[in-house]
Amino acid sequence: MRAEPASLELRIDYQFSHAELLRRALTHSSLANESHAGTGSPLDDNEQLEFLGDSVLGLLVAEALVRRFPEYREGELSRLKSHLVCAAHLHGVARRLDLGSYLELGRGEEMTGGRAKENLLVNALEAVIGAIWLDGGLEAVRGFVAAHVLDAPLPAITNFKSALEELALAQKLPQPRYSIVREQGPQHSKAFTVEVQVGKDFAGQADGRTKKIAAQRAAREVYERLRQQASPESPPAEPHPGAGSPT
Repeated sequence: MRAEPASLELRIDYQFSHAELLRRALTHSSLANESHAGTGSPLDDNEQLEFLGDSVLGLLVAEALVRRFPEYREGELSRLKSHLVCAAHLHGVARRLDLGSYLELGRGEEMTGGRAKENLLVNALEAVIGAIWLDGGLEAVRGFVAAHVLDAPLPAITNFKSALEELALAQKLPQPRYSIVREQGPQHSKAFTVEVQVGKDFAGQADGRTKKIAAQRAAREVYERLRQQASPESPPAEPHPGAGSPT
């Protein structure tokens, strides 16, 4: 049985002035087409609202990331944005809101488990965002996005060499320069020490069983020092274990 939209308003902490917008945001095209013998109007389902919500979501996520990470370059911001607007993340948001129980579906979608389908849930979430935008404006939808989309942990840095390059650019420093300080051990089991230098004031060394790993570790050391200098209260991100990238 479909849940009442009024209880969704409680979940999202937003009450619509125009209840029809919420109903439309939760109406899949399969029901609209069945109800109108396959000739449903664009105003009968949530596809237009989904289109609007997708753009609004991208704008608000970009705005939030620029405010939160003023020292980040475009590439790093784009990586974080991609994580927050990807289908997997939005599907998780929709499931936490139990959005599937509120959908209005056609018979075919109902019988094939439409309430649990990732694409239907993601589309409905974007449609709800579009509906809030039309109903309450920028501040209302910004609050929803902050509470339900931006509250996720951000992905860890996996390539500290690239991150250090972007941070050096942002701080108007020379690009990092890497050098092999020493190699130790037998040919089949060498250990390498790599040094990275950023300008005159920032340098770091690290060891690794390959040059790539040693370079990543050295880059991380300098990256974290630069980040702490830029914003001492912001702890550095943790990379995934064993992450490394080509030199």
